Amino acid sequence: MSKFTPLNDELYSYITSQRSHASDPVLEKLRAETETLGDDLKQMQIGPDQGTFFTILVAALGVKNALEIGTFTGYSSTCIARGLPADGKLICLDQNEEWTNIARRTWKEAGVDSKIELRIGDGHENVKNVQGPLDFVFIDADKTGYDHYYETILPQVRAGGVIIFDNMLRGGRVINPDADNENDAAVIALNQKLANDSRIECALIPIADGLMFCRKI
Repeated sequence: MSKFTPLNDELYSYITSQRSHASDPVLEKLRAETETLGDDLKQMQIGPDQGTFFTILVAALGVKNALEIGTFTGYSSTCIARGLPADGKLICLDQNEEWTNIARRTWKEAGVDSKIELRIGDGHENVKNVQGPLDFVFIDADKTGYDHYYETILPQVRAGGVIIFDNMLRGGRVINPDADNENDAAVIALNQKLANDSRIECALIPIADGLMFCRKI
């Protein structure tokens, strides 16, 4: 029987506490530092439930070559890198030196810096230079650029490889979008496109603000 359980803050706190490594000094320190950047910026950091999910998923899939588009202060990249084997590699694309300097420190503290290559610059251009085959891609950057990133990187993803997009529920505005918000419009259009794209299989997963999980056929 299918049953929907609506989330509130108390239930979400319970969910995030019921996971492996719920107490993680490195990530807790990173989250606290990121929160000092201000309310608008701290919302760009993924949730702890997403981070643990990525670590488990990357390890379970046997990922060796991964890409992240939109690194910010390094929470998601740290979690992805933790799931990689010792000889695994994660390429991170971002354009902000200040934020990624925080990420660099975190990678070193977490002992995963040797697995990560950071490429600073315009993501729309840098993604064109990423060579596959890729096993895993996480996209969490400018929402109006999602479709460009997808079409550019899909040929570099191996058959059976995974692409995950973040913020695909837009705080619920996929149902009642802001007519003047181009990010809402871009995500709604991409959700529909992916659901009908014969090159992939996909499912929209209600973790945090929504993860669109795609597997290349």
